[in-house]
Amino acid sequence: MGKLLMKRFLKRRIAVIGLIICLGLIVISIMAPLITNYHPINDNDYINVSAPPSSEHVLGTDDYGRDIFSRIIYGSRITIVTAIVSVGIAAGIGTLIGAISGFSGRLIDSVLMRMTDAMMAFPVIILAIGVMAILGPGLNNVILAVGLTYTPRFARLVRGLVLSVKESEYVQAIKSIGGGNFRIIFRHILPNCMSPLIVQSTIYFAYAILAEASLSFLGLGAPPPEPSWGNMLYDARTHMIDAPWMSLFPGLAIAITVLGVNLLGDGLRDVLDPKLKGR
Repeated sequence: MGKLLMKRFLKRRIAVIGLIICLGLIVISIMAPLITNYHPINDNDYINVSAPPSSEHVLGTDDYGRDIFSRIIYGSRITIVTAIVSVGIAAGIGTLIGAISGFSGRLIDSVLMRMTDAMMAFPVIILAIGVMAILGPGLNNVILAVGLTYTPRFARLVRGLVLSVKESEYVQAIKSIGGGNFRIIFRHILPNCMSPLIVQSTIYFAYAILAEASLSFLGLGAPPPEPSWGNMLYDARTHMIDAPWMSLFPGLAIAITVLGVNLLGDGLRDVLDPKLKGR
């Protein structure tokens, strides 16, 4: 089965491109000290402040003389950690809420879904800013805020999946032999929901990257001078004309990363969605 899925995935060239971009980003972030000799914070070249790309600084420097290439590479670590952990929080809490809501009676289901509806009524970035207003600025709080913001999306997805299978014959058979609700949910229902959850998680990686960059741009994310891509765009906002490379390259890093994640998510959807197996 695994070989068949891999074969179907490799047939989709766009998805393979997305996978290469994502794996490349992970490798670059891990090997950052080997790729660049400049420290993203402490190495200030005051002779080449706001210098354009050159052989010495391939992507130029910012207004403090820091190497932009180095800051982008080290900034990818913040991006990866934020996306993985925040989506993990959203998927974990959302799966639990959705499973309980879908398998329980009407009262619990109604209460939990009205709570998720209330959260989904707000735009994501507004809700995240509201959570940050309570928690305060900082990267850890950004991760938690983004995770809580996307939790209702996963809860809704899992609830629908649970509702679609909880009346199936195999679930009724397990109930008839005395299987408890906990065992039915976590050993028999949720494992059959993993394909949509994987696809959903991949898609929300891209959203988490954009959310982190947006919050950092607003000054709520990783504190300066940490090399967050959002921070870099904020620092470059007053140099759009005289030093456009300061905003161009961090913006491209965000765009390429989000594109790669979206391409990978589309490929996984095509491979794992049973409705598309014939394509």
